Amino acid sequence: MIARTLLPWGEHCTECVWPTCYTTCDLYSPRGDGKCRRFVDGMVRIPHPDALNSYILKIRFKRWGKLWTVGNTLLYEMDKARSLERRDRWIGTGIQFVPLSHLRVKLTQKRYQYKMAATPQLTNSQRPPNCFLLDCYNPEKQVIKLSLTMRSLDGEQKIAFQRLLDLSPGFSRHKVPFVDISKVLDTKSPFGIDMIPNDVPDGTTLYFGFMDFVFDSSFQPAQSKLCKCVVWDLDNTLWNGILAEEGPDRLCLKPGMADILKELDRRGILLSIASKNDPGEALSVLRHFKVEEYFLCPQISWNPKGGALRRIARTLNIGMDSLLFVDDNEFERAQVKAACPEVEVLDAKEYVSLLDRSECQPVVTEESRKRRQLYREQEIREVAEERFEGDCFAFLRDCHIQLRIRPMAKDTLERVHELTQRTNQMNFSGNRYDRKQLEQILTSEHLNTYVLDCEDRFGSYGTVGFSVIDKREPRMKDLMFSCRIQAKRVEHAFLTYVIRKYVSATGSDFYVSYRETPRNGQPGKVFHDFGFEKLGENDGTLDLVFRKDYELPDDKLIQLVVQDDH
Repeated sequence: MIARTLLPWGEHCTECVWPTCYTTCDLYSPRGDGKCRRFVDGMVRIPHPDALNSYILKIRFKRWGKLWTVGNTLLYEMDKARSLERRDRWIGTGIQFVPLSHLRVKLTQKRYQYKMAATPQLTNSQRPPNCFLLDCYNPEKQVIKLSLTMRSLDGEQKIAFQRLLDLSPGFSRHKVPFVDISKVLDTKSPFGIDMIPNDVPDGTTLYFGFMDFVFDSSFQPAQSKLCKCVVWDLDNTLWNGILAEEGPDRLCLKPGMADILKELDRRGILLSIASKNDPGEALSVLRHFKVEEYFLCPQISWNPKGGALRRIARTLNIGMDSLLFVDDNEFERAQVKAACPEVEVLDAKEYVSLLDRSECQPVVTEESRKRRQLYREQEIREVAEERFEGDCFAFLRDCHIQLRIRPMAKDTLERVHELTQRTNQMNFSGNRYDRKQLEQILTSEHLNTYVLDCEDRFGSYGTVGFSVIDKREPRMKDLMFSCRIQAKRVEHAFLTYVIRKYVSATGSDFYVSYRETPRNGQPGKVFHDFGFEKLGENDGTLDLVFRKDYELPDDKLIQLVVQDDH
């Protein structure tokens, strides 16, 4: 846990119509400050040194009782948060020693009102949280359903974020991805958070520990995958009108569309087309609107769009789950969802919000701005390969591939971070590093890092690889490459270099940690090519070894340029 918020939780009523209910509701039970008591005995604080915030709250729920707070997303480092909590508790304790009861009640009310009024302004963290964390102990023998609801307080947003959590008997920890919350709720505007146990008898007891937004470096939400390519329909989606019915002269690009395409391209998100139209006429319209250059491998035909999306993913060498399909037609969206369930679909009415979607907000680097150009150069390579008369190795030699190997530095950290977040097929560990982790690796005394850049006679691939090696064993803990260099023997050249370097320096065998997945199985055959042995498996990670007396394969297809100061 790196950072957390400080949410001012309190007791509230699910049916509150304050202040009328104080005189009309049979369940009204006044507290010392005149507010309604919805928890038996209130929120009882119990010191607990093993809890993340060093205490737990014992709560016995009365009917219609709920935990409630005004939300915020301002993160504090853990030590700072503990210090602020201690200060707040001292203030609260001091108020209880005020001798005059009416003054004590007034100060308690003022303190609570201040905290609730100040909380919505706390949204200025340099980084957002990555999950909402809830720790709870259920002493009952049955599962309790807890409704977690976050809703806007300004009345403008009608849709609330909701999640039903199962509190199993005993301790349970729940991490709700912030990316899911932010898709529904604008957390920069005032919002409230409710937690309500469902269908429980009066007096049901739960023990609550941590209840805050956090940044947890170990948390990887399943929905955190970035969009790598937005695929557009054309009629009434990219432009207003239907080409086949109205002709090109009556069409117009949707408002703001050119700027959206330009910005997606700047962010390194690829663009393509899946449209039922005449290809010649449709491309002519795109040229007229001066946007044709943005689209890679457009699929324009009268065939089903599910097949078009599969061809786009195959041509771009990216996963289907990294595609976002935009179409105005409900039938077409349903057909794509049925044929390609991994693809996220979006109603064209929502195109103006595309840039604000979390999956469309990658790290933007100098290299990501040139991503479309890199794919255009790859198209030229593929044409050249088709025309080349000779075997694959001969073609690779003719490409004059050059691999530059250098240690990670502060000026390359952003690109490495982008690479770790985007790489799936050639990620041999499955790890996703945040910036903080990369900074820690950078300063580690026993970890060596390698950043790999590649180019050939057709152009530059940019930064294509990253590796982390623990020099004490030695062991390759991480190896990942951009799919752009797949099947070009770049990974073979790098492995040859590092194995030779570390075996020579240590006189010992060379080890690799490899977590095999359906996505990296084919690239992982590189370890078989080198003759690595499998020593064992731990929690899905293979332990491989290259023996120091093995003959090291080296096809000498790639020229190495090494800046290695390890």
